[in-house]
Amino acid sequence: MPVAIITGASKGLGRALASALAQRGWDLVLDARTPEVLHSAAEALSVYGVRVEALPGDVTDASHRAGLVSAARKLGGVDLLVSNASALGAEPLVRLEGLSLEGLRRALEVNVVAALGLVQEALPLLRESAAGTVIAVSSDAAAEAYETWGGYGTSKAALDQLAAVLGEEEPGVRVWAVDPGDMGTDLYAAAVPDDDDPRPEPGSVVPAFLRLLDERPASGRYAAPSLLEGR
Repeated sequence: MPVAIITGASKGLGRALASALAQRGWDLVLDARTPEVLHSAAEALSVYGVRVEALPGDVTDASHRAGLVSAARKLGGVDLLVSNASALGAEPLVRLEGLSLEGLRRALEVNVVAALGLVQEALPLLRESAAGTVIAVSSDAAAEAYETWGGYGTSKAALDQLAAVLGEEEPGVRVWAVDPGDMGTDLYAAAVPDDDDPRPEPGSVVPAFLRLLDERPASGRYAAPSLLEGR
């Protein structure tokens, strides 16, 4: 069975994608910072008859990243690495004039540095896979200028560039930066707590990710809404 590592997998998009892959027979290595929520998610996914390893921790911790890859190696390798764990930099979001530099460093450390560190750790196994794939979960804030989204958007723009260069350097591995579009997640609620407008459930964009896995287009940046429209 193919093996996927998914960070930020206890809820939201990470859990929705993990569920879809489990239903397809993928074995999973899941990461999140809250042990109770992560183990609950792993238990729910195990009903599909797949192997699920839940490793609570912080992706900025090098030993934790090594543990994720080690767990995947024991399951058979790494066929898919999804960098979904994200930090906003401030909760709720603030204008750049009020953004603490420590908050910006945290966003960059989680969204960019840790993502690269995990890729570096997993790259030997990704190269060995017949369908090695990296998905970097991006944001429209990486490409558009939205007030108060400056720190988070900057980190996601950097992640996009990292993914683009990795795709050039690793022609045998598919590398996709994917903008999932608007979603109703805890991350968004923390970013803009006063926004009560309804947003799509994270599971609604999962078919876009599955389409990429099925069709395996060239490495590049993709927007989930466009992929869903083209179904």
